[in-house]
Amino acid sequence: SAPSPVLSDDVVVAAPPAPGAWAQALAQPAFRWQAALIVLLLVGLAMVVSPFFMYIQQRPGRLLPDPLLPLLPRHDVAVPIFVGMYGASVAGLGWLGRHPRLLLRGMWAYLLLTCLRMLTIWLLPLVPPLDLVPMPDPFMALVFHAPVEAAITKDLFFSGHTSTVALLALAVRGRWWRGALAGVALLIAGLVLVQRVHYSYDVLAAPLFAWLAYWVAGFITPPVAEEHVARRP
Repeated sequence: SAPSPVLSDDVVVAAPPAPGAWAQALAQPAFRWQAALIVLLLVGLAMVVSPFFMYIQQRPGRLLPDPLLPLLPRHDVAVPIFVGMYGASVAGLGWLGRHPRLLLRGMWAYLLLTCLRMLTIWLLPLVPPLDLVPMPDPFMALVFHAPVEAAITKDLFFSGHTSTVALLALAVRGRWWRGALAGVALLIAGLVLVQRVHYSYDVLAAPLFAWLAYWVAGFITPPVAEEHVARRP
């Protein structure tokens, strides 16, 4: 039987099974070289992320007034934050793994998003709210080769947790998938404020930067013949 169509933004996309989609994508030279390039760039980025965040953690920064934070409760909600973010990442990447072109665009968008975030963090040296609740992340401790207790706290503007899940919501297709991931992004935005690891400005800006990165990535990625597109009536 024919595969069911996948809803896109303004089109109905009939997606072939995942192995066939990858075979069609990899048959195109433009897709192959872009896929190889983005993997190399992400590996290179991973090599500079750790020293960059170690640097920003050591420098002084500014404490911002935030009229919204005092209105919110203050609790340790690290576990729901990690479950939401990493669960959404696994689910989103699992969906994207069956759609090579969308996965490629998502990878480019993530590269751009990370570069944008590093740029804004470098341009806006900040310190976290004074009533921050520590949120050690064992996975990030492995990335930074640091003790779990030595958490990075000055990576503030803009929120990486919120923007990453917002980017996944943009990258997938289908109302259910997009709605679910957008809901998780909204939940995480609220929880990082309750945890006091971000200012409200950080979470409000995060979806805007995610959209910008995904929009620009659309101009970089080549079209792939895996999709048979028909306009909606």
